[in-house]
Amino acid sequence: MRRNTTPIGLLILGLILTSGCRGKRDDPILRLSAAEALEMGKEFLATEKYYKARQHLTHAFEVEPNSRSGREALLLASDAYYLHGGSDNYIKCEAKYRDFLNRFPTSDKADYAQFRVASCLARRVEKPDRDQKVTRDAVRAFEELMRLYPTSPYVAEARQEIATIRDRLAEHELIIGTFYTNFYGRGICQATIQRLENVHEEYPSFSKMDEVHYNLVVAYRRCRRPDQANLEREALRRDYPDSPFIAKVEKFEKQFEKELRKILKKGG
Repeated sequence: MRRNTTPIGLLILGLILTSGCRGKRDDPILRLSAAEALEMGKEFLATEKYYKARQHLTHAFEVEPNSRSGREALLLASDAYYLHGGSDNYIKCEAKYRDFLNRFPTSDKADYAQFRVASCLARRVEKPDRDQKVTRDAVRAFEELMRLYPTSPYVAEARQEIATIRDRLAEHELIIGTFYTNFYGRGICQATIQRLENVHEEYPSFSKMDEVHYNLVVAYRRCRRPDQANLEREALRRDYPDSPFIAKVEKFEKQFEKELRKILKKGG
């Protein structure tokens, strides 16, 4: 069935469309020049009114994208997302900083933008028991800063961030290795040992290396490799004399010897 549009319907539709257009034209931000919007955006940013700051700074950039004011506005709009915080804003600020780097690669603020790209990623790292893709991306972004801008004042902080993030990656490997130490089976033992030895090689400054030694003792014992287990036990005692894992490893070995004798009696 075909419907006829009544005069009243046309009038209402016209009012809606006119109101929408007028609302866009009457937006006071759109009347501002790039310089004016930039200054107001800075004021809102200083008072932590991040949403309003982003509105004004985005306008300043869109009005004069290639001017000095436009470049500054784009960078400050990125900062507004970063300072506001939250996972969604960290995703958005990473994109904004990358946009700045793509548009203005020779800017004297390029090292800052790269540092912030890495920082946005670092604020999104998952817990050690979760997937660590973003964590690895953050390390690469900080390393990229150090490679491209070796004299940057942000290099020292980047090194500290890398150390913290790598500790999280090492803990991720430890959690997986520790999980498998609770199972028997030669294949599982070998997988555990490989994981834990990788922590030794890749993350020598890991803050929980005493726990790594302990779990290697457990894995080596269960793989029937007593010589390597003894070496790990001695390394634990030598390098971490105050570690609570010394008592744990002694308790484990006593219990393991009992279990092993039972297995051997059964012909295992």
